[in-house]
Amino acid sequence: MTVPRIDPFHAMTISALAHELAGEGRSIIHMEFGQPSTGAPRAAIERAQHVLATDPMGYWESQALKARIARHYHDTYGVTLAPDQVILTCGASPALVLAMTVSFVPGARVAMARPGYVAYRNVLRALHMEPVEIACGEAERFQISAQAIAALDPAPDGLVLASPANPTGTILSASEMQAIIAVCRARGIRIISDEIYHGLSYGEPAHSVLEYDPQALVVNSFSKYFSMAPWRLGWLVVPPEKVEAARARMGNLFLTPAALSQHAALVAFDCKAELDGHLATYRRNRDLLLKALPEMGLTHIAPPDGAFYIYADIRHLTDDSIGFCTQLLRDTGVTTAPGVDFDPVDGRHFIRFSFAVATDLIEEAIRRMVPWFRTQAGKVQNAPHTA
Repeated sequence: MTVPRIDPFHAMTISALAHELAGEGRSIIHMEFGQPSTGAPRAAIERAQHVLATDPMGYWESQALKARIARHYHDTYGVTLAPDQVILTCGASPALVLAMTVSFVPGARVAMARPGYVAYRNVLRALHMEPVEIACGEAERFQISAQAIAALDPAPDGLVLASPANPTGTILSASEMQAIIAVCRARGIRIISDEIYHGLSYGEPAHSVLEYDPQALVVNSFSKYFSMAPWRLGWLVVPPEKVEAARARMGNLFLTPAALSQHAALVAFDCKAELDGHLATYRRNRDLLLKALPEMGLTHIAPPDGAFYIYADIRHLTDDSIGFCTQLLRDTGVTTAPGVDFDPVDGRHFIRFSFAVATDLIEEAIRRMVPWFRTQAGKVQNAPHTA
């Protein structure tokens, strides 16, 4: 068995160039990552400062935080969990690794939407599993469907769901999620649901897969809604029969999450007013971008129902999204993510904007990008055509 090849995360390379340009004195606006520009809630920071000054800490798993997360599922989704079903992790990425290893063996085939988060396919490959990517385009609202899963032959061992999704922000309706779960149950397909963007919806709230399938595994994190990405704290919800296996893997692979982050996160749950204020900012940013995109000639986008992304079709301008994003950065100082990170087949025709930054930066990015995109369109129109 050979060591599997893992694709690079191209947005990181572009981000490194952005930081290099910033070091040269350039004005850079970072729209390449899904990282809130806001910090952790004030009360959470105050709690962390107190703990840092008074508690030596150590390897620790907060039972109070596990119970609080379980209560969150009851209050938000009407789902009853035992606190032991919540495995605290060092961010959502280790939670995804735990979910994969506790559910599947090497060689397992796991389905997912394409476009989708770059780590899904690469974590599976690193674990000697096979990603089965289902093309989801504009006609499908860039989301996976029960019909597409039913058509897979043979049936995969697992399915990764994401709603709201990255890079598109699309959300599955309750009826479609129930239909997907019914197909998976009939075909013996284990579901892992990435719910890291829950709390960030601009219409109807997203549904948790646990509302309909108690045997599913759920990945979540404090990075997005709670605005605590640098604190590296997440969790995995597992069915009761998977608790022992998940705890064993967490302890051996990652020990425990940072104690300081756990103290802060427990307080963050009670900072809803402040956190919903961030959501209001993202909504304003989303509206500004949606208004500006037609001026930029970008009329085909995934519907951004949630999260803080817009995934836009740029095939009329390029078939090289990496080169396009690089040139956009060099010319305007606006950093974006190339679609090939999320879709190795058709992503060369797409670009992802993250609007998880301050509104004044969104406004400035639009001022820079509108004339630049118009110039690019003019170059394409005036380019000589060859037979």
